[in-house]
Amino acid sequence: MTGGASVPLAWRNLTADRERLARSAAGIGFAVLLMFIQLGFREAFIDSSLALPRALDGELIIVSATKYRIGHNDTFPRRRLTQALAADGVAEAAPVHAEWKRSVWKNPQTRESFTMQVVAFDPDRPVFAIPEIEAAREALKRPDTVLMDRRGRRFLGEAEIGLETELARREVRIVGTFALGPDFANDGTLITSERTFFNLFPNLATGRPETDRVEIGVIRLRPGAEAARVKERLAADLPNDVVVLTKAEFVELERAFQNSVSPVGPIFAFGTLIGFAVGMLISYQIMFTDLSDHMPQYATLKAIGYPNRYLVGVVLQQAVFYALAGFVPAIALAAAVFWAVGEVALVPMEMGAGLAALCLALTVGMCVLSGLIAVRRVLSADPAEVF
Repeated sequence: MTGGASVPLAWRNLTADRERLARSAAGIGFAVLLMFIQLGFREAFIDSSLALPRALDGELIIVSATKYRIGHNDTFPRRRLTQALAADGVAEAAPVHAEWKRSVWKNPQTRESFTMQVVAFDPDRPVFAIPEIEAAREALKRPDTVLMDRRGRRFLGEAEIGLETELARREVRIVGTFALGPDFANDGTLITSERTFFNLFPNLATGRPETDRVEIGVIRLRPGAEAARVKERLAADLPNDVVVLTKAEFVELERAFQNSVSPVGPIFAFGTLIGFAVGMLISYQIMFTDLSDHMPQYATLKAIGYPNRYLVGVVLQQAVFYALAGFVPAIALAAAVFWAVGEVALVPMEMGAGLAALCLALTVGMCVLSGLIAVRRVLSADPAEVF
């Protein structure tokens, strides 16, 4: 009655009927696949929304004190960047401008109109850690020129250098491309210069360029300067209409919004819970049926003196085996689904180790919980009644 002796018994119970094992693995695998897809979409949704903040090339970021997400216009006075330059350790404070509502783009080939994310910067003060944008800074100095995201959704048109089309009802020319990719809110991104941006999107009230407002400030530090100390200094020196964040904190601000505040993050989390609940129901039915069919064997073990903890151990080990039997085909199917969705929807659906580990833990958890509920069938059985 050693602990190791229970493993062969659980394995024999599992493999006694190969057809039942296949059906059971398929049922559990369906629930696991559902959890994989929900968690995969959730991670893709969050990761795609972080592409722009991750592309910023600076140790510190300045934003409006009321800004809660990237894709929402909330500017601050440009003079805050001039004030930031006076702080020890600051090498450069560059502005970034953005527009999400008025940026109507015409497909160069079909002339259909779509809204795109437009981001602008001063070509003499680089702010992006994307080599293609860096290489095209001189081209962007010409008026009414843009760089087009070649990983944008296909209906936006082919990103061919030299093509002319319209952005916000103004003629623009594509002078380069870069790779960023869409997210669940934006189909693609255009990069342009400050000068072009101000001409495209003047102040709605005055009709004049709004040159004194900035969406994001990118702070680059001098060699040897510590980001934490410079951040504290800037936070103390600047008015409270702005906040200073490290780049990691800025990325986390967007992640927290998408994960907790936006409806999509919680929806996918709820979908995962549904998959877990469905899996528990399926695995419970499987375990209960299996225990019922093997009740004479368990009754015999009780009759000859095996304690309840041994029987519980056998059932839980069998639950873990069922979890693994369902998980293996599910992860293979999920990887194929992720690849297909990533190719079609152009979102970062990736089978990472963290996602696989989380789904494995949820799978084992739902099967073990089902086993704990179903094992009462064995513990409450009277050997005399069974025989």
